[in-house]
Amino acid sequence: MTVYTLKGIEVGIPDWLTDTQIAAKLASGEYENKESAAALQRIKKGWRVLEIGAGLGYVSAICAQAAGAENVMSVEANPKMLDPIRANLARNGQSEVTLVHGAVVGNAHDAETVKFRAGALFWGGGLVEEGTSPEDMVEVPAVPIGHLLAIQEPQFVMMDIEGGEQFLFEEKWPKCVRHVVLELHLSKYPRKVVKKIVDCMSRSGLTYDPGTSSGRTLGFMRIGRVKKG
Repeated sequence: MTVYTLKGIEVGIPDWLTDTQIAAKLASGEYENKESAAALQRIKKGWRVLEIGAGLGYVSAICAQAAGAENVMSVEANPKMLDPIRANLARNGQSEVTLVHGAVVGNAHDAETVKFRAGALFWGGGLVEEGTSPEDMVEVPAVPIGHLLAIQEPQFVMMDIEGGEQFLFEEKWPKCVRHVVLELHLSKYPRKVVKKIVDCMSRSGLTYDPGTSSGRTLGFMRIGRVKKG
């Protein structure tokens, strides 16, 4: 196993990811650079964090370092990545992160599972469109976004799920959420989906955050104090 160090976090990759584009980005220090920078910029100690799409567990460890591992919940759909995530969290002393296996879906999804394409590289995975049957398709638990927001009550949400974000902005998000950072995947859906995301965040009291936005990475922030109760 090869281990890389980015922003003080050690990231090991399984042998099947050696000599891939992911390994190259880790070696150059570019891997999830915008997401990790946004987490370090916005997360405060003691905040509850929800990460949707854990990948290798690198950003999970960054969030845990900033907020406290016991305050972080990371969700990953790809079953091939669960062991590497656990290993990387342990390698960085962040094993208290709550790791959930499942694909995050919209609240209208009424089945207990969803079809997921694992992909040769984990960041190529995603929800399977109806009528398609990829060879690497697996059934994974379906986790509604409303359920996650209710049980975690996060102040900070990080999201990178290869197009699955298009289903998670149908309803207003709760007032506990102060920051959202997500990666857009414009090859997966029409541009009107971006408007839907922005409009949903606006209805939820969150506005554009220039500090965490860059290129396909889109950040939102809540203005003003949140009333308790």
